[in-house]
Amino acid sequence: MNVSSANVTLVLQYRDSFSKALTKNVIVVVLGISINYINAGLIRTFCKHQIFYTNPRYILFFHLVVNDMIQLTVTVLLFVLSYTVYKIKVSFCCILVVLAVFTTENTPLNLACMAVECYIAVCFPLRHMQICTVRRTLMLIGFMWSTTMLSVLPDLFFTLATEPLDFFHSKDVCLRETAFPNPFIIKKRDVTYSVFLVTVSITIFYTYFNILFTAKKASIDAKKARNTIVLHGFQLLLCMTTYTELQVFNILNHFFPENYLDNLFALYIIVQILPRSISPILYGIRDKTFRIHLKSHLWC
Repeated sequence: MNVSSANVTLVLQYRDSFSKALTKNVIVVVLGISINYINAGLIRTFCKHQIFYTNPRYILFFHLVVNDMIQLTVTVLLFVLSYTVYKIKVSFCCILVVLAVFTTENTPLNLACMAVECYIAVCFPLRHMQICTVRRTLMLIGFMWSTTMLSVLPDLFFTLATEPLDFFHSKDVCLRETAFPNPFIIKKRDVTYSVFLVTVSITIFYTYFNILFTAKKASIDAKKARNTIVLHGFQLLLCMTTYTELQVFNILNHFFPENYLDNLFALYIIVQILPRSISPILYGIRDKTFRIHLKSHLWC
């Protein structure tokens, strides 16, 4: 979870009672296992049926589910470690933080790309097959990873260049601010998140209103696409709280100042867990094609 450098001290000072810590960890682990179990069924369904291999929408969805499984596994591991081991080696923490940030930043970008694909399918149906090809979809996924790498890897390289070797052998609470403590990195992160927030927001609003206009005068498919974009928008809204996490956390602390650790826990559930539970609903339940094939694999 992202907190300001000033808040790191508070994380170090306050600890939950044993019963509350156990409850929180059980909730997080159960949610993580449940969501990953369903996502594993979605991945198995995708891999077993070639009908999904040539559809850019399902390829993007497959990438989203794999990305979410990695993200959920790493963040749940970080959550549990913060309560059990408490402090871990900074070198190991850097690896976990890089993986968590990669996958967390990938999710809004992936959803924005899926919204654009949906927009093209509804507003330009005759050109959809020409514009949205498998090759271009794979290139788009590569572009997503390149974008997040350019956002995160400079932080790692800058830390490797500026921090002494003893820093990486030391132990600390595993937060992004403790893994990459330089103030310049925190300022760069804020600027990067602002750019991501504006770009993704413009994309989702543009595609939604264009599909909304088309749906008013067109087919049932367009109306279904409109509803899908609404769900994408809600999922994106939750994911984009990653970019404004510090501000949201400060608001929670303003209204509930006595519940500092509970505010952190609520923010973790909202930002890290809840968005990953929406994807199975979007394609595991609402999508007719995927639902037909999913039923035979989910119980395996």
